[in-house]
Amino acid sequence: DAALFPECEALCREYENLLSRTVKDSDIYRINHAGGDTCEVDPETASLIGKALEYCELTDGAVDITVAPLMDLWDFTSEAEKHVPAAEEIEEKLAHVDYRNISVTDHTVTISDPEAAIDLGFIAKGFIADKLKEFLLDKGVEHAIINLGGNVDLIGSKPDGSDYHIGIRKPFGAPSDYITTVSASDTSLVSSGIYERYFEENNRLYHHILDPSTGYPVENDLRQVTVLCKDSMKADALSTSLLLLGKEKGTEFIDSMEDASAAFTDTSDRLTYSEGFPR
Repeated sequence: DAALFPECEALCREYENLLSRTVKDSDIYRINHAGGDTCEVDPETASLIGKALEYCELTDGAVDITVAPLMDLWDFTSEAEKHVPAAEEIEEKLAHVDYRNISVTDHTVTISDPEAAIDLGFIAKGFIADKLKEFLLDKGVEHAIINLGGNVDLIGSKPDGSDYHIGIRKPFGAPSDYITTVSASDTSLVSSGIYERYFEENNRLYHHILDPSTGYPVENDLRQVTVLCKDSMKADALSTSLLLLGKEKGTEFIDSMEDASAAFTDTSDRLTYSEGFPR
């Protein structure tokens, strides 16, 4: 129903105004500029930060939501010409990356290191997709595809009862170049890949998935991970987590979960699957 689009857009804006670290006066912006003081926030913000911290713990810090200063240093999102930052600059920012400096209650957040800052990029889009799905279901929508770019949340099946067919993009290929397709309904598919934002310098590729232990783009045997899970927020968080963990650790990690599965694309564009991923 096209009449619902403006309400969906308004919902997206509402959450962007809470969770974006670049929107002035958002909860995340205020936390990051509080200089170590405690910030009162919306309970949904506090809850999402709590969830994000669970993935930091689960992955032993392979994911760390305090990478924001490093992300600003690398600056993958601007149109400016990109360069590898100086090693001493990376070291200086790296000293402030530690999710254990964050404490959360139901409606407050404190970062004890005034130089640290939060980025929820690895989990917020999935959270918003789930909120959109909840809203549309409340409005009686029975069949829909929510596509937030790399993040697909499916409501029901196609109107004829058959599965949707979702293409998984080939890393570094054209947007319509698929490495495989997945048939699914009433679930979420989220992909994370090193081809989304990158630049080359001295014949070497530098991408935007930063390793919180080194301050540099993660280097392992993966180009992309796609996670299938009912919960889009969880799929979003897991896709980045698995990409940072690498294929072996990532496969072990996802196989320990009953409600999620994954497809891994390695550096040779070979696909491998965890238990339960449809193929």
